[in-house]
Amino acid sequence: MSVPAFLEARRSIRAFSADRVPRAALTTMIEAACIAPAPHHSRPWRWVVINSVNAKQRLANGMGDHWRIDLERDGLSAARIEELVAKSHVKIMTAPSIILGCLTWNGLDSYPDEIRQRAEFGMALLSLGAAVENLMVCAADLGYASCWVAAPIFCPDTARDSLSLPVDWRPHAMVCVGKADPAYIGRPRPPIPLDELVTFLD
Repeated sequence: MSVPAFLEARRSIRAFSADRVPRAALTTMIEAACIAPAPHHSRPWRWVVINSVNAKQRLANGMGDHWRIDLERDGLSAARIEELVAKSHVKIMTAPSIILGCLTWNGLDSYPDEIRQRAEFGMALLSLGAAVENLMVCAADLGYASCWVAAPIFCPDTARDSLSLPVDWRPHAMVCVGKADPAYIGRPRPPIPLDELVTFLD
């Protein structure tokens, strides 16, 4: 048996043409995201679709400034820091659309102890991952390329504030979406070492 073709079609593609993504296609992708499993039949995610240059600029600048401080603490040279931040900036600015997945506490349970409260948030975070996967598989089915960028999870407050989002929205996933650049050649997927990754308890 092999992996279904509709799953194989989803690839992380980081180079896009300048073609805009129609709103109807973006809406369909988000609808697909919203049928992902979630704790307690909740919908703990909020989606922000970023098409404008101004909003992309604010997000790129905000997260870039935050990352610059982290990289300085890591001891990287100023030249290397600027190289990395500039590369991140280009990634955001050249994607026709950015879909930002945010977590909220909407529909989640509250507990008096930290262990269960952290587990509850962990369930929501897992649910967001499933939703992002749905979104990207749907994008591929519609003929669009996508790439999941983890940057917001390192600076959710900065990403939120750069876009003036509600205070209880915490950006954790960023998906770049667009038509793939025809010149982009993806790397072949490596073989999956099932013997290392799977244990069957028959």
